[in-house]
Amino acid sequence: MGTVGRRTAVVAASSGLLVSMLGTTASAAPSGDVGALPAVDTAALTASARAVLNTAPVVTAPVEAAWTFDVPVVTAEKPPPPPPVKVKPVAASRSAARAATTTSTTAAAPAAANSAVPQSVSGNAVLEIAARYVGVPYVSGGASPAGMDCSGFVSYVYAQLGISLPRTSSAIKAAGTVISRAEAQPGDLIWSPGHISIYAGGNEQIDAPRPGKTIQFRAIWQSSPQFIRIG
Repeated sequence: MGTVGRRTAVVAASSGLLVSMLGTTASAAPSGDVGALPAVDTAALTASARAVLNTAPVVTAPVEAAWTFDVPVVTAEKPPPPPPVKVKPVAASRSAARAATTTSTTAAAPAAANSAVPQSVSGNAVLEIAARYVGVPYVSGGASPAGMDCSGFVSYVYAQLGISLPRTSSAIKAAGTVISRAEAQPGDLIWSPGHISIYAGGNEQIDAPRPGKTIQFRAIWQSSPQFIRIG
């Protein structure tokens, strides 16, 4: 290697490249070459560089390196439900309340009129028992407080007085005695083709009318009723 620059010497070594900074210029050039740099001992520099490389730590890595890291577990939790909203009830107006009261009273009036218990019931054993079942629904073939038809109702009432009657209206008529309307007393029976009821005095009767209706006191509607006395 020949002469190098004034402050820098570059040494090429077999194991690498060394750059050495020279602190100061050489003290004096040969007397015969004014301004020339002093000679550099490249062999000494190479040996120094090799010594540094030999003492450097060796770092190795496998060809197939595996990198791992811990993944935190994230759990989603359902948020709590919102508190219930309290709704303040709105008071109905007085006019609306009066209208509702009037409507309910009007609707209930016909039923009350039809089911009004006549005075003849008091003290009459047959009618007192019969009046207990006002409001029981009409049920075809029924003969109990769960539901009754016309003949089932009459036979059920008389059975509670110890009197056994046939099951059909025609058979009940045949079991009694036909009397005039003037002779009829509350507790006697009223018969018409296909129907039978209990006479309640005056122009009233109590019976199980027809499907969709309930047992009730009402006016005698038969055009030619026959009055029947049992016993």
